[in-house]
Amino acid sequence: MTRPPATAAPAAVAFACAALGLAALTAAVAVAHGAPLAVDTALHRAALAHRSGAVNTAAKVLTSTGTGAVPYLLTAVAGWIACRPHTAAWRRVPVVCAALGVLLLGQLARMAARDAVSRPRPAAADWVTQASGAAYPSGHSATSALVAGLLAWAVLRALPGSAGRAAAVCCGLWAAGVGATRVYLGVHWPTDVAAGWLFAACWLVPALLLLRRAADR
Repeated sequence: MTRPPATAAPAAVAFACAALGLAALTAAVAVAHGAPLAVDTALHRAALAHRSGAVNTAAKVLTSTGTGAVPYLLTAVAGWIACRPHTAAWRRVPVVCAALGVLLLGQLARMAARDAVSRPRPAAADWVTQASGAAYPSGHSATSALVAGLLAWAVLRALPGSAGRAAAVCCGLWAAGVGATRVYLGVHWPTDVAAGWLFAACWLVPALLLLRRAADR
């Protein structure tokens, strides 16, 4: 009998934990009919109370990296460097396309979930930047987490050891920072951001297993 890959069991546990967390959080938001939870209002007020001009500017710059061309560029880089050393350029292209497909399909699934839940954002008077659409799950948070996961996975393959681990941590810190800016800038409730991260985890677990097979060819 063929044994399953060594990563199958941890991946299944990670997927189950993320899926259960996302389901529980979504149920709580649905029961509240989209109204902010207690943790949402507390952290939202704290963000409003600690704003400053310089931090506002930095937060806008950081949050801008969670949408637009940057995530797709970083995803393409992840697909390129995830391949084995000395892999020909023409053989890296399908992996790059597969990585971009993971991000694009994840975006479509996230938007479908957003429209299904249709949660209102915080009051526009509290915003420091522009936003559109429903709030849950946070698009910037989900996108940056998806990209950070793809890039961290690729970097760990390309740079085994402490250098790769340090780079992977930086990827995670970037995604965490983008998510935090969404609350700081007043355009999302904290549970929107948490849902974006959980959604990304659910999407990444099976996606990375498939991408690993493509990159190992």
